[in-house]
Amino acid sequence: MAAYILKRLLLMIPTLLGVLLITFVVIQFVPGGPVEQLVAQLKGQAAQGEVSAGVEGLYRGARGLDEERIEELKAFYGFDKPAWQRFVEMLGNYLTFNLGESYFHHQSVLELVVSKLPVSISLGVWTFFITYLTCIPLGVAKAVRDGTPFDVVTSTIILIGYAIPGFVLGITLLVLFGGGSFWDIFPLRGLVSDNWEELSLLGKVLDYLWHMVLPITASVVGSFAVMTMLTKNSFLDEIRKQYVLTARAKGLSENAVLYKHVFRNAIIPLITGFPGAFIGAFFTGSLLIETIFSLDGLGLLSYNSVMNRDYPVVLGTLYLFTLLGLIGKLLTDICYVIVDPRIQFESIK
Repeated sequence: MAAYILKRLLLMIPTLLGVLLITFVVIQFVPGGPVEQLVAQLKGQAAQGEVSAGVEGLYRGARGLDEERIEELKAFYGFDKPAWQRFVEMLGNYLTFNLGESYFHHQSVLELVVSKLPVSISLGVWTFFITYLTCIPLGVAKAVRDGTPFDVVTSTIILIGYAIPGFVLGITLLVLFGGGSFWDIFPLRGLVSDNWEELSLLGKVLDYLWHMVLPITASVVGSFAVMTMLTKNSFLDEIRKQYVLTARAKGLSENAVLYKHVFRNAIIPLITGFPGAFIGAFFTGSLLIETIFSLDGLGLLSYNSVMNRDYPVVLGTLYLFTLLGLIGKLLTDICYVIVDPRIQFESIK
């Protein structure tokens, strides 16, 4: 197993390099970079007879920018160097988790990501735990009652929830319960209230949970169907196997058969994906949910970075999330061995 883990860790290196290289190459051909955007902005200001207070001396009135000033802008953003040199320097910085500084936020990328984590953690972790804690018991109940009215009704409900887009459900919840045309029960925006610092500890917790009800509901409903049906089908496959018939023939109770024999085998596909899903939950970003509920998280950060051509943020977050994703996949494979000793990584070539 140690050899397999070492092999996977070594394979992370070319995978990371490949992802970063492809993205870096694509970025070189994308029009409207930060230099072009600033040049257009300065020319627009010059045409109106204005003087930019942010970049002193980069243009000369209504004549616009000359080549010398454009070269200064390129040097300011680091585009005066060859592409290969910029890529090599970027990789060297990434080895020490120096992800660079945002062009537009004037803040290091790592600090910027950390500042957005409260929103993303709130959405991701709550969605993760609610999904697992709801879908596994519901899937077991559906498998035991396969074909009954309970199974049909619950399947219909979760499939309807799966069919409704999260942003549509979010807007509906705001209209119904956010002071729209019906009830003013939950807040419209933000992670906490404006007077959150003045509240007691219990008041802060309740205020936070109060703000989370609508966005978490909009995020989690669509996740129920896949996990519930996966749990149900996994249990049905195990229930129909020969060892279950043998256990029943020995006189074991239905609960003993279900929870001592079936459960630990059927739960393997669910548990093995737990580490990767748990790590991913901390960095979940949903652009539409964050926009609807005015939450400033990683979803909005990623979208704005792409639209503004904020390349350090785009590449830095890509590197960070790809690395975490690869680690999550490795932990998933390790969990296979932990929960199912029949798997031997030494046999994998």
